[in-house]
Parts: sequence; structure tokens; C-alpha cells
Amino acid sequence: MTIVRPATAADLPSIVDIYNVSVTTTATWSETPQTLAEREAWFAIRTAAGNGVFVAEDGGDVVGFSAYGEFRNPHWTGYRYTVENTVHVAAGHEGKGVGRALMEALIAHAVDAGMHVMVAAVDAENEGSVTFHETLGFEVVGRMPEIGRKFDRWLDLVLLQRRLS
Repeated sequence: MTIVRPATAADLPSIVDIYNVSVTTTATWSETPQTLAEREAWFAIRTAAGNGVFVAEDGGDVVGFSAYGEFRNPHWTGYRYTVENTVHVAAGHEGKGVGRALMEALIAHAVDAGMHVMVAAVDAENEGSVTFHETLGFEVVGRMPEIGRKFDRWLDLVLLQRRLS
């Protein structure tokens, strides 16, 4: 049975492992694996700001995580009610409701925090992620052609958003 709960510092090694698999794909546009120290800094920023960070546990193992953070530069206060989400599920646990459970917890947290919009930025070729977000009430609001580059090719970005309030 999968349990979704707020992440703790003890979960960070598993979060690093799950995230670093995505570096070998276009699910993230980072080209270098993250270190535990980098993820600790990320976690400290998210938790200090009161942003949601959740993990899914199955049989005591962390099998996914979700989080949100500020959208664009935090000094541009006009965006303070908009957040951007991330969600990653460990290999072998896709399609079992883990991602949905993580996102539902994340969305509920953002609503409780008074956020107005959640944004998802998805590689255009990742049709599964676009569809996944759409089933959660996100709408495609834009496509940015050739805005990123990875694996020696240009990548398009699809922007989706969901109104929370």
C-alpha cells in the first residue's frame, strides 16, 4: 500500500536517486546528476518557504516525490500566488496511482497555503506527463518551441496550469 506523507531530510537520499534517473531522459533538462548536498539545499529552501514537499512510500521504500516552489524570480512579487510543481515516480511504480496521490497531496497543500495557480512545465515529447497533468485539471496554455537543448537536439516546452482558487 502506498502512503503519501510530507518529506523529511531522511528521505533526501531516495529523492536524489529517483531524480537522478530523470537526468538520463528529457523529463528534466538538467544534464548532471544532483548531489545530496544540492538536494539538501533545495529541501531547505522549499521547507523554509512553507512549500509542499511530499514522498510516496511503499513497503517502507520511497517510490516517488512531489514538490512545488516559486514560479519565476521570487523578487517579482506579482507571481507570489503562482507555484511550479515537480513530480517524479521511481521506475517500476509508474501507472499505479503513485503520481496522482503525490500530486493530490501537493495540490491540497498549495490550496491550503493560499496559492492561486500551479504551473507544470513538461517536455513536449512527454505526452504521458501532459495527459497526466490534464487528468488532474491542468490545461495546456502554451508551447515554447526549441527553448531547451539536451542530447544534441532542441526541445519544446509545454506549459500547463491549474487554477487552485
